[in-house]
Amino acid sequence: MVLNLVVIGTAVTLGPLHNSAFILLLSSRNGIRQGLAFLLSWLANLVVVIAVVVLLTGGQPPDRHSAPSTAAIAAKLAIGLGLVVYGARRRRRPPRPRGPVRWAARIDNASWVTAAGLAWLLQPWALVGAGAATVLEADLSTAHDWLALSGYCLLATLSLIVMEMYAVWEPAAAEARLNALRIWLSEHQEQLVVTLSLAAGLWLMAASIYELVA
Repeated sequence: MVLNLVVIGTAVTLGPLHNSAFILLLSSRNGIRQGLAFLLSWLANLVVVIAVVVLLTGGQPPDRHSAPSTAAIAAKLAIGLGLVVYGARRRRRPPRPRGPVRWAARIDNASWVTAAGLAWLLQPWALVGAGAATVLEADLSTAHDWLALSGYCLLATLSLIVMEMYAVWEPAAAEARLNALRIWLSEHQEQLVVTLSLAAGLWLMAASIYELVA
């Protein structure tokens, strides 16, 4: 479970879409406050998904090769396959001219409620779903699994935490460097999305097949 959560959490935190949006929020009027609203909403989303899974399982993993366990593995396999197909199709798609995102111009006047809602909108739901299927294996009677779930949430939010802290402690330097990062992310968005989709998808497929046959 732990290794799967590390892979999923890393893929989530490196996603270019939400990181670009977060940088725009930080550079806007009241950027620190809006960034904090986005960050907390993003983290709350992950916690809510985990809480729902834990409530369904009662904090005890299903028996190995039982129907719930097999269904969770099949869900991860399907998500992995979907990510691979998505990444492969997006890789073959001809490049499109990139214009400004429609909502980018409105971010400067966005409220903290809008910033929080944007975090839910930009969540990579396929990866979050894979994380939820993995959390089904958690045994909350052990401190190890509590730490694993906490680490997953923090890892999936790590890029936002780092940028928020940077903007708080070094606002002048952060503005220039984060803007340069946003431009780089925009220029390499397609490559990043394809790479993350294929890498995470292939890992989920391989891990799920191994769990099914082991």
